[in-house]
Amino acid sequence: MGRDADPTPSHLDPEHVDLARVDLTDLAREQPAGATPATTVVERYLEGVVAHDWEAVAECLSDDVVRIGPFGDTYTPKRPYLAFLSNLMPTLRGYSMRVDRVVDAGGVVLAELTEILELDGTPVVTPEALVFEFDRAGKIARIVIYIQRLS
Repeated sequence: MGRDADPTPSHLDPEHVDLARVDLTDLAREQPAGATPATTVVERYLEGVVAHDWEAVAECLSDDVVRIGPFGDTYTPKRPYLAFLSNLMPTLRGYSMRVDRVVDAGGVVLAELTEILELDGTPVVTPEALVFEFDRAGKIARIVIYIQRLS
């Protein structure tokens, strides 16, 4: 089979760019937790959500924050979003969150985490990625949540 018939996309071809060999997990580990002001805000926000510390969560959010959930559900501005969180979180039986990494990607912060809760006595594990954008004051202005469905 000749070079022209190679099905490898050029952006994954090691001759062009060696990104196919980059272990992004190792790159994320090189950046210590809280390494930037933005990652610190995200970590405080996540800790506040788990602890049901709505005052701490509110301090991390801009007044006109927009939260877009995994099903397109949107909450904005801050008060309705906090009402949603403060009403929902205490009802989640057996809830826990494991934050795997928080990475400042230059302009946005990405958080990879896993949420676990009980549903009918069975633990439900949901891996997620959250994308955070910030206002000029360094507060969270936008949160977009992506989930991975496990079979």
